Amino acid sequence: MLPCDSRMWEVSKLIVLAGAVGVVAGLGAIAFHGLCHIVSHYALAHGAGYHPDGPAGEMKILDKLVPPVHTHLIPLMLLVIPTIGGLISGVLIYTLAPEAEGHGTDAAIDAYHNKRGIIRARVPILKLIASAITLGTGGSGGREGPIAQIGAGFGSFLATKLKLPDRERRILLAAGVGAGIGAIFHAPLAGAIFAIEVLYRDPDFEADALIPSFISTTVAYSVFGLVFGFHPLFVVGPVSFNNPMLLLPLAVLAGVMVFASLGYVKCFYGLHDLFQKLKIPNHLKPAIGAFATGVIALAAYYVLKGFGSDVQDDGLSVLSFGYGFLQKLLVMDIPSGMTGAIILLLIVGLGKILTTSLTIGSGGSGGVFGPSMVIGGALGGLVGILFHHWMPHVVTRVDVFVILGMASFFAAAANTPVSTLIMVSEMTASYMLLLPSMWVCALAYILSGRWSIYREQVNSRIDSPAHKGDLIVDILEELSVRDAWKAKRAVKTIPAHTLLSNMESIITDSTQNCFPVVNEDGTYYGIFSLNDIRKYLYNSEFAVLANAQDLASTSPNPLFLDTNLSSAMGQFAHSKLDELPIIDPKTNHVIGALRRRDIIAEYSARLIKMKTPS
Repeated sequence: MLPCDSRMWEVSKLIVLAGAVGVVAGLGAIAFHGLCHIVSHYALAHGAGYHPDGPAGEMKILDKLVPPVHTHLIPLMLLVIPTIGGLISGVLIYTLAPEAEGHGTDAAIDAYHNKRGIIRARVPILKLIASAITLGTGGSGGREGPIAQIGAGFGSFLATKLKLPDRERRILLAAGVGAGIGAIFHAPLAGAIFAIEVLYRDPDFEADALIPSFISTTVAYSVFGLVFGFHPLFVVGPVSFNNPMLLLPLAVLAGVMVFASLGYVKCFYGLHDLFQKLKIPNHLKPAIGAFATGVIALAAYYVLKGFGSDVQDDGLSVLSFGYGFLQKLLVMDIPSGMTGAIILLLIVGLGKILTTSLTIGSGGSGGVFGPSMVIGGALGGLVGILFHHWMPHVVTRVDVFVILGMASFFAAAANTPVSTLIMVSEMTASYMLLLPSMWVCALAYILSGRWSIYREQVNSRIDSPAHKGDLIVDILEELSVRDAWKAKRAVKTIPAHTLLSNMESIITDSTQNCFPVVNEDGTYYGIFSLNDIRKYLYNSEFAVLANAQDLASTSPNPLFLDTNLSSAMGQFAHSKLDELPIIDPKTNHVIGALRRRDIIAEYSARLIKMKTPS
């Protein structure tokens, strides 16, 4: 088979398999979304009288199967129900699949870099059930972590069953991440880009997975859309960008989001590490986190008591998804009084940081992207209200700050500026804001430093164990023997007619392990090593008969100064020699020798140079 045919077969195979991953990810998104709705209906609506709204662009098809109930809020149940949900989730996870705890995207990233793309088959199923219970009972989290692990898990499972190589398993894992996220957030392009961008902290992408991610995400979104529609997730009024002066307050917005994202990451992992140190069974920790989440929700509810029942209900958006409150912000359905709006936005923005950190940091199951949208939207709306008060002629639309707050907050928190600005644009259909989205996402990414909500991210492909083999080849192909042969050491050659009995003084006076053999005219003939000569040293009869030509092997090809180091390493691999001769191609004379360790030293030096900031 020709190389191009082989490449075409590999691409075709991955496209077909990526499509299969997309089908399962789409069905998984349907199942997860439906299960979350059912749990929320019976736990929060029936049990506590709390009726969290969802995004306006999402079809309420499940309301026909599970009719809404109209009961009054029972505040105390907002402590009981999340705690029960956390307990059930903790028992499920830590009994059957401990790796399903926390936010699933990080687990998928870890599997990609460090586990050859392998995810246990039971993990996605447990993740789906545990996350639906956690979020449906009021725990604060998002959809992307569970559905990312569902898609990634099936990609890994399929590749393992078909006995595909590790590289293809990793590609299908990434394609599954993109498929799940693209489907459940109604953002197929962003899902595909997110899957190849979220793996790294630096502006690097997993290019090999791009086309499979496009295929899997397209299929998954189509499958999910057949049930829940193809509309943007959130309904937003017409928005546009027509005043360059707006970039100045938006720069301030980006700075605020950077500080907020740092607080989010510090709070999240601070509480995570604190729960890790608690000397109690892991099974109980999510229940403690869920109880504390309920306490914060009730505190928000009673603090806002003086602003009316609708504002009190909005304060409970620190529970569960919070998408209903975000939808209100996007149409600016918030209190008309500036003081009340500021207090509400502060409570929801900062409270959501705490509740998400408690829910997921304690070992509960859920994602971190969804809460980030609510946090960024609330704090962005707060900044927008203030600038609307200070600069009413420049800042005329507060909802624009909500949208751009969503984008810049997660771009800073996750180091994913490209996919985040696309994600927010697709979720809100606010494509006219692409230019200011680029502005705030770029600034947020630059200012955010090196923190990330995804701990398993590596800096770049250079730092990923998944690419070490590729990287070695890539670097060595860029280097030549001339680069590695820096010492320019003189090499001792042996004339072909030299008898073995006369070599003792030559060998003992040299530090070489291998000796090139040359013809009478000085041209290269072959090479032998100390191991080749050792077995004849004590055979006196052979020593007076054999010469260097008898010992020399002609099979290892000599090196040239322009031979790339990848080829040189290949020649070392096919020989038992530690040194190979370097010859002048014009004269065929030996000019030096290259050792294995010379190649390793040059590779290490180049790698350090690549990692060192210029």
